[in-house]
Amino acid sequence: MNGCPWHDVKEMLRQVGLRPTRQRMALGWLLFNKGDRHLTAEMLYEEATRAKVPVSLATIYNTLHQFTDAGLLRPVAVDGSKAYFDTNVTDHHHFFIESENELFDVPNAEFSLDKTPVAPEGYEIARVDVVVRLRRKS
Repeated sequence: MNGCPWHDVKEMLRQVGLRPTRQRMALGWLLFNKGDRHLTAEMLYEEATRAKVPVSLATIYNTLHQFTDAGLLRPVAVDGSKAYFDTNVTDHHHFFIESENELFDVPNAEFSLDKTPVAPEGYEIARVDVVVRLRRKS
């Protein structure tokens, strides 16, 4: 969705059963108008503030979780206190640069997971998330 136009955001929201409110539209456009990206709620709040979108941080969190529940975003937890939201919902893995708090995709050709554990009885594996943590060499 590189350069996602406003009307595409409206259609995307409708397709997943979300009402295209003014705030959802504005936040959806900020999220999806630049292609695949990884944002925290705080990063999106800063972008919204710069774009003069009148929205609270609580609304940002609620909207991100609504978009995630609807399948428009994929959460990526990098530690107990920080979660990123990925606009690319396909199966893929991530690099995380600890000193810079930067998350980016691992190219699929560079990673393979040969064997996954067997899920306990009554469960199935929904998704496997791998975050490879990076730091600068000494």
